[in-house]
Amino acid sequence: MPEDAPQSHSTEADLIAVRREKLGKLRELGVDPFGSAFETTHSPAELRDAFAEGLQVKVAGRITGLRNMGRSCFFHLGDVLGQIQGFIAIKELSADQLAIFECLDRGDWIGIEGETFVTRTGEPTIKVSSFTVLSKSLRPMPDKWHGVADRELKYRKRHLDLMSNEESAAIFVTRSRMVAEIRNFFHARGYLEVETPMLQSVAGGAAARPFETHHNALGMPLTLRIAPELFLKRLLVGGFTKVFELNRNFRNEGISRRHNPEFTMLEAYQAYADFEIMADMVESLVCHLAETFCGGLQIEHKDEEGAVLRTINLSRPWRRANYHDLVKAAAGQDFFDITPEQRRARCEELGVQISPEMEDYEVIQQVFEKKVEEHSFDPCFVTRVPSELIPLAKLTPGGKTVEVYELIINGQEISPGYSELNDPDVQRDRLEHQAGGEEEQRVDYDFIETLESGMPPAGGIGIGIDRLIMMLTGAPTIRDVVLFPLLKKKD
Repeated sequence: MPEDAPQSHSTEADLIAVRREKLGKLRELGVDPFGSAFETTHSPAELRDAFAEGLQVKVAGRITGLRNMGRSCFFHLGDVLGQIQGFIAIKELSADQLAIFECLDRGDWIGIEGETFVTRTGEPTIKVSSFTVLSKSLRPMPDKWHGVADRELKYRKRHLDLMSNEESAAIFVTRSRMVAEIRNFFHARGYLEVETPMLQSVAGGAAARPFETHHNALGMPLTLRIAPELFLKRLLVGGFTKVFELNRNFRNEGISRRHNPEFTMLEAYQAYADFEIMADMVESLVCHLAETFCGGLQIEHKDEEGAVLRTINLSRPWRRANYHDLVKAAAGQDFFDITPEQRRARCEELGVQISPEMEDYEVIQQVFEKKVEEHSFDPCFVTRVPSELIPLAKLTPGGKTVEVYELIINGQEISPGYSELNDPDVQRDRLEHQAGGEEEQRVDYDFIETLESGMPPAGGIGIGIDRLIMMLTGAPTIRDVVLFPLLKKKD
């Protein structure tokens, strides 16, 4: 089992050719290079976590590293959850076994059987008594010391990243476990998980550009959903009192380190609650995840060299602050007293880019995003948000703001939460105003009709799961927490 790290004179084609020769040799020896079922007693990670000497075990995995010492060979066998060391005494192999063994390389999948022991250096190890070829890898693994250094290659060929980068693999294992724990959190509080349509005739529940498609059999245009909100509220009308959905949304908009066209979103609704109750629940959820998976409420974010850029403090209670007060602190105490034209001039002084077609509330929101949101790293619930921004939430007394929180952590919105608007007449007026003359395309009148059957007062939340995972794991971009991010096709 020679180490197959590329030599300076070896091209990838050369290495593939060598592996194909070994593939042919295995077949000549009567071995199926792509194996069959192999019953195991442990996974590599399970065995390492519950290790004891003298166990007879059967373990399968990919050969991720090896040291061939001539008369003996140490190697690592693993998968995305972890690895264990194996040891083979080459002198104890039969001639046929040795011939098969010499056809193996890093990247191959094998099953082994043997007895556990601890080496003189204290490493948990399996002394192999037999091995089975499960799959021959025809392409070499990435260099074991450097992994996949090219970021674009890392995203385009995630399998190479996962097999060579333990930190990246750990993020995705943690993500999977966090999502499972989020479900447990809501189930324990009496919520029912549901699924609502991803193909919709009207893209509702948010202001975003949808992906458009066409259903041939029905002869009608459809969109991929931008949010599940309106369907989940239909369930409140129907009698569900605690309901959540954890699934994909799709928005045909820009791509950045914080945006992917398809993303995972949690939405939850609770009858008889309001935005304050929902804020308390979100605070409990995020802290629970941090304590369970991150070792505490201090989350370090590091640069590529490992230096700490910042530490996010999730200690409770979290700050709650008025939207207007935050904007005034960033743009001047007189910001809401001056004219809209003066506010535009103030944006230029602040270095905030705006466009001529923006309405005044959009100009203010741009200041908030660039001068407040992007500079807020510890948790902050921003309350009393302008009503123009969120047409699906209840108005506060006076009617200029809505009963909403926007949770900011790590310089971005992680979760919005509302006291949900349940007055069908007010809801119709606000959605039609938002549609701006495109009511037929943008207003879901079937939803308005549903509200007329009576929706109880309720609190609702959304949580951007990708952004939440970024914050909790310290990942710098959304592409580091999405297994297969959308990338521009190569020419």
